[in-house]
Amino acid sequence: MNEVTNKIKTFCTDTGISEEELAERTGLSPEQIKMIIAGDNIPSLSSLIKIARALGVRLGTFLDDSENFGPVVNRSADHQQAATFSSQLSTANSHMDFFSLASRKAGRHMEPFLIDLKPSAGGEKVSSSHEGEEFLFVLSGSVLVKYGRDNFILYQGDSIYYDSIVDHLVTTATDEPAQILGIVYSPF
Repeated sequence: MNEVTNKIKTFCTDTGISEEELAERTGLSPEQIKMIIAGDNIPSLSSLIKIARALGVRLGTFLDDSENFGPVVNRSADHQQAATFSSQLSTANSHMDFFSLASRKAGRHMEPFLIDLKPSAGGEKVSSSHEGEEFLFVLSGSVLVKYGRDNFILYQGDSIYYDSIVDHLVTTATDEPAQILGIVYSPF
């Protein structure tokens, strides 16, 4: 079981929230919650935001390494291990590796990530939807952002800012990898 799912399980135990109640509060299926808590499925970013909200904690609570209230400096040589988020009951969005750039910052309201996008292996990719806003800046490669019914292709140096309550999907636009800076704001 990974650290994120361990923290979810601990919060549920500490607050006395059952898997069924967590499913009801999040709108996720009981099967999905059971798989997440068992460590059989890594939650999608969207699911993780819903779980955080249902448990009354910040999204960053699941990603925090330590409590640091001052500035947090991240050196490129010290990047933490990537967190890979899945999508719903599959690993459809495991083409994205997230490196938290603020995991040691306590009390934050934004989640900045360095995100490595891998080309699709032909598997299905599932859109995401959650409360908040997102900002993406393309560092290298080209990126396809599906937002509602619109498609945007972004190149190195391009950026996009959107309300993340609208269904959205971020993936490479070609068969080459891409890297983006992503900042997620969740109003909690």
